[in-house]
Amino acid sequence: MNPDKERTLVIVKPDGVQRGLIGEVVSRLERRGLKIVGVKMLKMDDGLAAKHYEAHVGKPFYEPLAKFMTSSPVVAVAAQGRGAVRLVRNMMGALSPEESAAGTIRGDFAVSKRYNVVHGSDSPESGEREVSLFFSPDEIFDYDRDIDNWLRQE
Repeated sequence: MNPDKERTLVIVKPDGVQRGLIGEVVSRLERRGLKIVGVKMLKMDDGLAAKHYEAHVGKPFYEPLAKFMTSSPVVAVAAQGRGAVRLVRNMMGALSPEESAAGTIRGDFAVSKRYNVVHGSDSPESGEREVSLFFSPDEIFDYDRDIDNWLRQE
C-alpha cells in the first residue's frame, strides 16, 4: 500500500457531537495535513457497535460503552495520509483526560475515559477494517490536492 494513502477512522463520539466539537476535531485533522476522504453523521445501532467493538464484546465495560455510542449521533471521518493512524493517535492523546497532554483533543476536551470526544483506529489494519465498516467504497473520495506535493517532501 502507498504510505501516503494510509487511512484511519476517527469518530466524533456522542459527547463530542453534543458539545459542538465536530468542526474542532475535523479542523485539527486538516490542519495537520490529513486529507478527509469520507465524512458522515449517523446513529450507530447495536449491530454496528458490536462489529466496531468486536474485540470488547463480553467484557465488563462493553455494555455501557455500546449504550453510550448508540445514544446519540456520531460523526465518522475517514482521514488519509502518511502515517495517518499514528498521527491521529498522537493528536487524540491518552484515553484518560488526566494523562492526556494539553493540546491533544482529549487533553483539551475530554472529561472522563468514556466521555473523551473521539475514537481513532489503533493500527493501519484496524483503520482499513473500521473505515470499511462505516463507509461503502462509493462514499470514499480519493482526490488530489495541490498541497499534497508539499506535504510529501521530507
